[in-house]
Amino acid sequence: MSVERLTTALADRYRIERELGQGGMATVYLAHDIRHERDVAIKVLHPDLGAALGSERFLSEIRTTAKLQHPHILPLLDSGEADGLLYYVMPLVTGETLRARLERERQLPIDDAVRIAREVADALGSAHALGIIHRDIKPENILLQGGHALVADFGIALAVQTAGGARMTQTGLSLGTPQYMSPEQAMGEKQIDARSDIYSIGAVTYEMLVGEAPFTGPSVQAIVARIMTEEPRRLVAQRKAVPDVVEDAVFRALEKLPADRFASAAEFGAALTGGTGTTTPRRSSSRPFAPAGRRPHGATLLLAGTSIAFAALAAWQWQQKPASVGPILYDAAFADSAPISFESSRLDASYGLALRALSVSSDAEFVVYAARQGETTAIWYRSLTNDETRLIQGTVGGTAPRVSPDGALVAFLLGDDVMVVPIGGGEARRLLDGQSTNWMQWLSPSELLAADADGSRISELDPAGGTARSRTANRCAFGQQLSDHDFLCSANRMVEIVDPSTTSRLTVRRTASDSSTATLLTGSGFRVIDERYIVWVAGDGALTAASYDPTTRRAGRSVRLVSAVRREAIGEAQFDVAMNGTLVYAPGVDAAVGRIVRLGPGAPPTPLPIPTADFQRYDL
Repeated sequence: MSVERLTTALADRYRIERELGQGGMATVYLAHDIRHERDVAIKVLHPDLGAALGSERFLSEIRTTAKLQHPHILPLLDSGEADGLLYYVMPLVTGETLRARLERERQLPIDDAVRIAREVADALGSAHALGIIHRDIKPENILLQGGHALVADFGIALAVQTAGGARMTQTGLSLGTPQYMSPEQAMGEKQIDARSDIYSIGAVTYEMLVGEAPFTGPSVQAIVARIMTEEPRRLVAQRKAVPDVVEDAVFRALEKLPADRFASAAEFGAALTGGTGTTTPRRSSSRPFAPAGRRPHGATLLLAGTSIAFAALAAWQWQQKPASVGPILYDAAFADSAPISFESSRLDASYGLALRALSVSSDAEFVVYAARQGETTAIWYRSLTNDETRLIQGTVGGTAPRVSPDGALVAFLLGDDVMVVPIGGGEARRLLDGQSTNWMQWLSPSELLAADADGSRISELDPAGGTARSRTANRCAFGQQLSDHDFLCSANRMVEIVDPSTTSRLTVRRTASDSSTATLLTGSGFRVIDERYIVWVAGDGALTAASYDPTTRRAGRSVRLVSAVRREAIGEAQFDVAMNGTLVYAPGVDAAVGRIVRLGPGAPPTPLPIPTADFQRYDL
């Protein structure tokens, strides 16, 4: 946007002096209000954003913020459109942003931090009473003048979202700032309330006290995943002088569930001083690690989604009760030239047998997957922290990749041969030939298991020396070694614990928490995680999880994680689990579900009036 264009468009009302800065939505200019003889700040929306919004709707929505009158809210003086540019005008503050002060001092004196937080909370409470939610509380939007706080851009994010609707995705704009977003806002929930702002001011207060936001990371995805799945570090562990009441107030504001936060901004402001109006010195305390009233967080699963376009990254917090929040979706697209391929290189692929086409690294930094390359396949690398996507040289014709625990090697199938190649690409080495492989599993960077077609022979492969040792085993299809004598095996839509050296087979069952009755656990692609949880694809295609007791081999109450996970007619479900609890999954159809048809000589197939289902056996 040229200053000349803006100067000309607003010449009759404002004299543009110079640019003050740029943000994600707008450019800020110092200007002189000709009519009222005063200096002001004019924010001009970026032209592509303004075009996506439309002037009439945006200006209509932003007028609602003009009604805000509070000593700690920077008021809206004017708004309009000029030469296609959308702008709004605010008083010029002769001070600095909270961000500027944090960059200079890193941590604020505790009394200053508490005072600023209470002033912001007071401003929020005034707006909330009028039904206005800020949605983007962050240090950049808190101005400091004479040591006191002024909240800026009140209602701007809401105006943009309301006016823009679905068109916002065209601009690439993210409403809100990841480090300060509440979980529900990060999830993209359309209806958020005042408690979302309370979370954000809690996050800002946390940063004022210890110098960084509660959750940070190298990417938006990483930050949001941490917001959803982790608890912030205790303040006192980083700064011993923080009073108990301050830490308890901040941590309650940062609760994952809105219902567990303060009901109002006024309550948060009062809690910061224990209702006394002043902070109190920290005293020695023998209280437990978590502040009073906080629930312990359970194990967490981070879900990364794939499709033929590799379209989603989702985060989910596993609690003792079914999660009240759903996945968060992000775009992590594969290259159009390398779409994921679920085809198998094996001869019996025509019968619907296919192995898993993707594998995630133990640290969830990247995924490797089988991609269609013209008339053949190859293994490709896709980073989950940036946009890097590349062919792994030496893997043409490969399928069913498996990443080693240290992320250095990729095992894959080339026809009936088991191959291994460095993650950076190079000459592939053959570890096993002539075996139609049913499943593979890395036990360590130096040991790879490969089971034959029916799981009756298991080969132990050394990728460094290329040596192999085979042993017969109690049949285990699509398996996972849990210990020397416990293999988790998926077959006939059930899951069994098998001792490979004996004939012992035990069917895993599910026991409800309020009953001793055990029912069969049915589905496919079963996987045990961290010896405590079992994850699988249920009959309806939903990725499902439950607690798991390795002693009793019983599963607990199940929780649906995500719907429509692809599984093959005979073979594995298309998901993988990283060492840190991250899952990658491929949404898609359930190839096991089909329709029964009547076939006759010279006649096309005629569907019978029977619902589609996962048919296993037929009897005429």
